[in-house]
Amino acid sequence: MTAAADVKTAASGGAHYGDRLITDLLDRTVERFPERTAIDFMGRCWTYGEIGDLVSRAARGLQDAGLKPGDRFGLCLPNCPYFVVLYFAALRAGAIVVNFNPLYTTSELTHQIRDSGTRFIAVPDLAMIHDKVETVAKDAGIDRIVLVAMSEMLPWLQGVGFNLFKRGDHARIRDEKLHLRLKALLASGEAPHPVAVKPGDVAVLQYTGGTTGVPKGAMLTHGNLTANSGQMVDHVAAAWPDEGGPGEPGWQEKQERTLGVLPMFHVFALTTVLNYSIETGTEMVLLPRFEMEQVLGTIRRKPPTQFFGVPTIYVAMNALEESRVPDLSQVKCCISGGAPLPLEVREAFEKRTGASVVEGYGLSETAPIITCNPLQGPVKANSCGPAFPGTIIEIRDPEHPETLMPQGERGEICARGPQVMKGYWNRPDATEEVFTDGALRTGDIGYLDEEGYLFIVDRIKDVILCGGYNVYPRVIEDAAYQHPAVLEAVAIGIPDEYRGQSPKLFVALREGQSLSEDELRAFLAERLSKIELPREFEFRGELPKTMIGKLSKKELVEEERKKLA
Repeated sequence: MTAAADVKTAASGGAHYGDRLITDLLDRTVERFPERTAIDFMGRCWTYGEIGDLVSRAARGLQDAGLKPGDRFGLCLPNCPYFVVLYFAALRAGAIVVNFNPLYTTSELTHQIRDSGTRFIAVPDLAMIHDKVETVAKDAGIDRIVLVAMSEMLPWLQGVGFNLFKRGDHARIRDEKLHLRLKALLASGEAPHPVAVKPGDVAVLQYTGGTTGVPKGAMLTHGNLTANSGQMVDHVAAAWPDEGGPGEPGWQEKQERTLGVLPMFHVFALTTVLNYSIETGTEMVLLPRFEMEQVLGTIRRKPPTQFFGVPTIYVAMNALEESRVPDLSQVKCCISGGAPLPLEVREAFEKRTGASVVEGYGLSETAPIITCNPLQGPVKANSCGPAFPGTIIEIRDPEHPETLMPQGERGEICARGPQVMKGYWNRPDATEEVFTDGALRTGDIGYLDEEGYLFIVDRIKDVILCGGYNVYPRVIEDAAYQHPAVLEAVAIGIPDEYRGQSPKLFVALREGQSLSEDELRAFLAERLSKIELPREFEFRGELPKTMIGKLSKKELVEEERKKLA
């Protein structure tokens, strides 16, 4: 076992790990690069100096409206400039940011508002988002809705068109007193009142997906989030050592550009698209959602040098006709996260676009990255790489978590590092359960090879128990992806009177392709054991996904449960 002193030393990282505020990242970049473009949104641009001024005005406006240090401030916005402004403004005022998925149902909104104690919440003036929030606001405990006008962020002509021709999309304000319009929020020219905030204070409540129960708020501190951004900086700098690091000669002389299509309310994008970009003075080209034609047009207009995606985005690009595949040869940092990236998907994407993509791994509770393959160096097939700088990965016995597993053997992945959360909001019981000997239990099964590369086998709760054997859905899915006709694949366990459970495979085929159940079964029989071979198959036009584009099992599991009932 690693000595406690060694753990502390290895997890402390450099001076920039865990000892900064999130607002420090913005302040430093505004001071160094005030004239650089910070954000491009649909063709309209803001400099870092302009963003810094807007953050200061918005922070004072929120304070004047009654937002106090420690209050919870909700962001229920798509990717847009005022997501960035209000995120930093709320933190500048000493508040805790609570990220909300704009596609939440009213019941999901109500639960998260009440559980977090959110007082203020920012929403766009789009009926499909605003009207749900206003419906539940007062009963859930909201004091003020900060209304963000989408037309005021668009290029002039598009803004006029939105106001004239998209009236059906506009929010209908029923209670004007409940609302605080963004223009009024930004009206004050006074500096915000100084507040006392420490790196160990909670900055963001990042709610888990709720696939294994009621969603819980992971308490991510300023130190957690700035540590993960700093780790990201060092991970990227390690690939190009001649350029040095932040503050050293050669670093960031050429401004990088990130395509920000992953939603920033998700922790993967919050770190990679937002915090890391701000820290490194990167231009963020923000898109409100993943819509292929818009993405392709944006890539042509502003070729990115950094690209962060989830596997379904890479799958979607692989499905494009050859003439429409974007040239991503300028991309020097391309990372996949959020879900396992099948080897076949990675290889096809790299061959077609010219960009090398590496896989990382993390979770909401770790801000989120804890491992990642090197950008320059050995990338191992189906591995999510070695530990991030300043991070320690341990493999423990799932049944006896106090026991460390020998190198190469499977067990529960546990993590230590400056990015690991403080705990769950108002859930000391759940916090105690998820830590063992100070290490965070991820709930994932995996192993470390002799060089420290992590290989994930599956989620503990997704493991299919077949007659006393553990069957891992990812093994089945990876085998299915090897068939050229398969676009997407999800395996789950279904009841089996003899075995207890058996695998069922859901498949979506590539456009224009055909594949019968017998053909797929014969293909998989050559790649899987008899116990792993699915008992049932179901072909669909598309498979359910989360807001960030991850394939989602819970809808399929619920469908099967209802069939059984």
